[in-house]
Amino acid sequence: MEKMSGKLFLIVGPSGSGKGTVIKALEKKFKGFVYPISYTTRELRAREKDGESYHFISKEKFKRMIAEDDFLEYAIVHSDNYYGTAKKEIVEALKGGAVVVREVDIQGFHAIRKIIPRENLVSIFMKVPNLNDLKGRILMRGEIAPEELQHRLDSAAKELAQAGDCDYQVHNEWGKIKICVAQVEKIILEEIDGLY
Repeated sequence: MEKMSGKLFLIVGPSGSGKGTVIKALEKKFKGFVYPISYTTRELRAREKDGESYHFISKEKFKRMIAEDDFLEYAIVHSDNYYGTAKKEIVEALKGGAVVVREVDIQGFHAIRKIIPRENLVSIFMKVPNLNDLKGRILMRGEIAPEELQHRLDSAAKELAQAGDCDYQVHNEWGKIKICVAQVEKIILEEIDGLY
């Protein structure tokens, strides 16, 4: 891969761990960073807009993008929905020396670290106190089928067991998101110190 001078920060963790909340806070404060948007085949939720949290596309289009090697990573998550990180936007930004911040699950992290050079990649795992806490967070988001909830909790248990694979672990305790965001900010600023 061509030489890159930027840094890709992966915010890693299970569904409901606060990845999206942390990224929204970073977007408000660090407008010069690049925040790529995922592609997914899942249905839009209430209050979501295409092109904001996700690019919502058909399975047919997603499969075409896979065939054309357009993804840095992709996975089939939560039953039958595809999620993926487009390669071009991130690689171009890193070549240009940008700070890129992206949320992924643990599968995505493992796939990306096989492609992006070690010196350009920093991973931050979002830990939650326990699975019961996570269950409450997922249920607060809205209606979810019991089998889907169980599937997410099973996936979360596997992800939490791999937290140590990441460079950093940040605890996101209930009601303490500002502390969590401050810790993530500190990691990013320390990692890019001297680069820019």
